[in-house]
Amino acid sequence: MSLIAENIRLSLGRKEILRGIDFTAAPGQFTAIVGPNGSGKTTLLRALTGELAATGRITLNGQDIRAAGPERLARMRGVLPQATALSFPFTVSEVVRLGLQASGERGDALILAALERVDLGGFAGRFYQQLSGGEQQRVQLARVLVQVWQPLAEDGPRWLFLDEPVSSLDIAHQLTVMRLAADYASGGGGVIAVMHDLNLTAMFADRVALLKAGQMLAQGRPDEVLADQTLSDAYGCHLRVNAVPQSGIWILPHAAA
Repeated sequence: MSLIAENIRLSLGRKEILRGIDFTAAPGQFTAIVGPNGSGKTTLLRALTGELAATGRITLNGQDIRAAGPERLARMRGVLPQATALSFPFTVSEVVRLGLQASGERGDALILAALERVDLGGFAGRFYQQLSGGEQQRVQLARVLVQVWQPLAEDGPRWLFLDEPVSSLDIAHQLTVMRLAADYASGGGGVIAVMHDLNLTAMFADRVALLKAGQMLAQGRPDEVLADQTLSDAYGCHLRVNAVPQSGIWILPHAAA
């Protein structure tokens, strides 16, 4: 009951984006995908969800995603893209309700509970287009959350696929979202998130996959992957991993002299 991707290759036009990637993620864990711009993080996530067709083999909870069908996939996993444009005047509750339609669940109480989880209690009647970018991002997360509300169902774990889930958020709401994702994993679900903030990754991720130029550079625990030389090689600048007394690690870039 894991996600297993083997020898994933994908080209867009004439450019090869993913070059034979092997990737695994387990339920009960928060797996972060990190790497520099253009390394293939979002493309890999879109391949793992079945949005982009790739060569190789991808199984989710033991099922080949190409054979599972859209309805089955919608019940197994929710996907948060980087950005979602809406041109119609939907209210916040109407946007979140779209996740209920995908899951087959019903109930306004679940919508309100999801909005509370993302710190948007009282926003149900607001118009989506009138919200800030960060508020819209959290509405979309609530939509994804109601789609797979229970991390562990009778037929197996559910999954959250999150593409840069904290990119538009202030510090407090970054922590809110990261704790939500970590709690989902602690409840038995699987979380796979594309991340740019290495410090948040170090704080919350159970496993880290580091990409460079469409290839897997390293994969393992944060303390294994987030190492000075490995990160410096990946990002092309000198990085130092520093321990703090409270526990955990943080990453400090060093400007050239």
